[in-house]
Amino acid sequence: MEQAVLQSRSLNNELRQGKKNWAVIVAGPTCSGKSFLALQLAQSLNGSIINADAMQCYADLRIITARPSFEDEKRVPHYLYGVLPWYETGNVGWWRQQALNQLQKIWENHKLPVLCGGTGMYFHSLIHGIAMIPEPDPSIRKQARQLVNDGKLADLYNELAKEDPESVEELKSNDSQRIARAWEVWKSSGKGLRYWQKHAHLPGADCNFIVIRLAPERSVLRQAVANRFGLMIDEGALEEVKLYAEKKPSLSCPLSRAHGVPEFMAYLNNRISIKEAVEQAVKNTQRYIKRQETWFSHRILAPVQQTCIFNSRIDKNTQYLQRIIKKSELFINSFIDE
Repeated sequence: MEQAVLQSRSLNNELRQGKKNWAVIVAGPTCSGKSFLALQLAQSLNGSIINADAMQCYADLRIITARPSFEDEKRVPHYLYGVLPWYETGNVGWWRQQALNQLQKIWENHKLPVLCGGTGMYFHSLIHGIAMIPEPDPSIRKQARQLVNDGKLADLYNELAKEDPESVEELKSNDSQRIARAWEVWKSSGKGLRYWQKHAHLPGADCNFIVIRLAPERSVLRQAVANRFGLMIDEGALEEVKLYAEKKPSLSCPLSRAHGVPEFMAYLNNRISIKEAVEQAVKNTQRYIKRQETWFSHRILAPVQQTCIFNSRIDKNTQYLQRIIKKSELFINSFIDE
């Protein structure tokens, strides 16, 4: 059930002498049960939860982005959930600064921060720091979005390939958000993303991290994703997406690419059946989960002795649930109680 669980209960001398604050990360792929586990741990360890899921930062589409319920948010403090309007872009740099601010406030209140989410680059920016990229000119950003909406993504990509080939090497030709981002940075500053990533850097958080990572089998997640979409429809996800569509969001808006949104919009526009919409949403979410699993398996979020991995999906019906929660608590306490 567990992999590399409780690899070390004692803190090494360097960490003991550092006297830094601690923060817990609950990470894993979509639908693995991160929010459920984070809530249990925050309740038992006097914690506050910080959102590390890009889509859950938005105020709209609460159901389809699987944000914690109002009831759960009342049980312990939750931060960075539903704080952005749909038309704004909450990038990695924005989230990192917001998370740093919340970490400090939580420590000042003598509570334990519990960061929860599946957006790997958010965690990476907080732990290892981030390139200090200048904010693009608003008019150029607007121009980039307009070109994407007008179906001229290829023009952006080709111009970028000519003027900033180094940055293009890491981009896929159909990744509208990242291409637009790279283009607007180059257009505004005269230098490409890769230049800024090499020459200017903001540090990571000055604290120690304990990582609880969920890594269920893909077949388990596949069924869980299918079940989740069915439940979301029962809870009003179609009506939620319909209201969002009435705002006429552009394709470059991050929420327009949230799991299930493109497929449910296609259904509402009579292009596909509801069965096809759900099947496509499940398939596309599975592809995303595969990318998440690859990312987490190849990144170091904390030293191995501070990392605990469970090969289980967590919810109220999980076998050995209390055992998993208790082991997580003991693992965390073995560090913060030192």
